[in-house]
Amino acid sequence: MRLLLVEDDLDLGDGIRIALRDQGVDVVWVRRLEQAATALEAGGWDMVLLDLGLPDGDGLTLLRRLRTGQRLPAIILSARDALRDRLRGLDEGADDYLVKPFALEELLSRVRALARRSGLGDADEGLRLRGLVVHEATRQAGLNGQPVSLSRSEFDLLALLLKRSGRVQTRHALEEHVLRGGTSNDSNVLDVHISNLRRKIGPGYIRTVRGIGYVIDAVPLEAA
Repeated sequence: MRLLLVEDDLDLGDGIRIALRDQGVDVVWVRRLEQAATALEAGGWDMVLLDLGLPDGDGLTLLRRLRTGQRLPAIILSARDALRDRLRGLDEGADDYLVKPFALEELLSRVRALARRSGLGDADEGLRLRGLVVHEATRQAGLNGQPVSLSRSEFDLLALLLKRSGRVQTRHALEEHVLRGGTSNDSNVLDVHISNLRRKIGPGYIRTVRGIGYVIDAVPLEAA
């Protein structure tokens, strides 16, 4: 699932991003209304978490615009706790309304519930490619019907490459996604994870694009 998080609070936004990413959700976090509008126009989203009190405007204006063009599942995250505010948010088209402060566990539960109601991931068929399968909901991986034991970072890395198969992922993007904020240019942590993955899933999947990063191609490779 690919989710857009619109939240200007640094601590809260980072906490939500990490919690969702740990659940296998592909999260993009923006802090301004204009950034959110640009991201939504690009498309490709499954859900949006929307703060209302943003520095450059009211999140409700974005929700109204969103509802005129597409039916994207949306949860409002707001400190506005009055009944009239909650009713207004729901009437404007939000699927759920969560009042701040809230427990991250409750947010994750509501995201899962909305995903089920919206038909996202009803049948966890997993990410599949040439005998390789990754189930993000259960964090299990398999190859040709046999389980593959992966570390947390290896799993996240493989899932990301599979979801973006055919598209080269830069080292920076992979480090940012898997290594919690990235690592220095001279670190070989990412290379160690890639090496371990290749050993566990075999050749022909992960290809090195020299000077850029890595990719899993949609067609078999002669060598990785």
